Amino acid sequence: MPEVVFSVDQARSMRDQNAPGHNRWHPDIPAVATVRPGAEFRVECREWTDGQIGNNDSADDVRDVDLSPCHMLSGPIAVEGAEPGDLLVVDILDLGPVPQEAGGAAGQGWGYTGVFAKQNGGGFLTDYYPDAYKAIWDFHGQQATSRHIPGVRFTGITHPGLFGTAPSADLLAKWNAREQALIDTDPARVPPLALPPLVDGTLAGTLTGDALAKVGAEGARTVPPRENGGNHDIKNFTRGSRVFYPVHVPGGMLSGGDLHFSQGDGEITFCGAIEMGGYIDFHVDLIKGGMEKYGVTTNPVFMPGNVEPRYSEFVSFVGISVDHDSNTNHYNDATLAYRNACLNAIEYLKNFGYSGEQAYLLLGAAPIEGRVSGVVDIPNACCSLYLPTAVFDFDIRPTAEGPRRADRGQCAVSS
Repeated sequence: MPEVVFSVDQARSMRDQNAPGHNRWHPDIPAVATVRPGAEFRVECREWTDGQIGNNDSADDVRDVDLSPCHMLSGPIAVEGAEPGDLLVVDILDLGPVPQEAGGAAGQGWGYTGVFAKQNGGGFLTDYYPDAYKAIWDFHGQQATSRHIPGVRFTGITHPGLFGTAPSADLLAKWNAREQALIDTDPARVPPLALPPLVDGTLAGTLTGDALAKVGAEGARTVPPRENGGNHDIKNFTRGSRVFYPVHVPGGMLSGGDLHFSQGDGEITFCGAIEMGGYIDFHVDLIKGGMEKYGVTTNPVFMPGNVEPRYSEFVSFVGISVDHDSNTNHYNDATLAYRNACLNAIEYLKNFGYSGEQAYLLLGAAPIEGRVSGVVDIPNACCSLYLPTAVFDFDIRPTAEGPRRADRGQCAVSS
């Protein structure tokens, strides 16, 4: 096993670990470990909400989750010799749930998918599903099943939702300025257009006092992806993947977490993957001056691994950039088109006995494929959603006999 450079006791909050992690992006957060180029090492991770979600049949915990301390990240890990302008080469050697443990923390044999309430972040379909819902998934090796979505079993593409390097002070200032400008266009919007720096809940490793307050006042929230990487939520970022991260500060300062047992393209429920704690094994190297050599300045580049389930048959759903409720055409709006593809898939699955909420949770958790199929045929962009038929233990293909409807139970709901 590689050397563990960041360890996590799953019975304790990230704040109470021997070496605490962090939950803001800021260049002043000190490294917890230093590795050399060529090193292989293990990073252990806490579930992203730091254990706020339980293995139960109520979605009250999803409804009431406190987002101020999220995400809880492991790191930063400094890489000797990394300088601004380099590319940090990161190979994912292995990853998974918490090994050989069963318990009350997500990752200890189970994980969860949540639909966030509209007033607390919402999701891709929040105007249609504004309340909180949850599904618990039990892990069986590489497969997952849920008592809240019966009739489904699938192999997950395990991956980290979030890893990245630290921003420079100048880059951080750019993030804060542009996101505040976006917020200012509609400051009362629910859910908000972006999340500005927030002192409440800030964790910055071992920093205390004025240094911690500075990170709280300036540090970027970890919810979106940005130039440093961050919360990309790419399901194919799994074993065997290689990522080339821009280096903005000395040491690179690699951090991350938000491990997922599985996820559909888009992570559409916001908390849409199967969330868990666990471990991830890395190999790192450097390409000196790589940002200029390859023109990699505004986002990482990655090479996906070859480890994924072999699904060969799909029922696919199409969406176009039309608001069908008001019969309003939008010009080449791929976001609206994919939203419609998701809604079409949900309506289809209702015919087999699933509630809309169950279907929504399933599309966030199962390894569906989302594709931008056309953005040139004005005025309608076209997106498609590929749902593997093999994840169901009954036939979902259209037939002359009609859908096989059954009692599919219900997901966890809030009181």
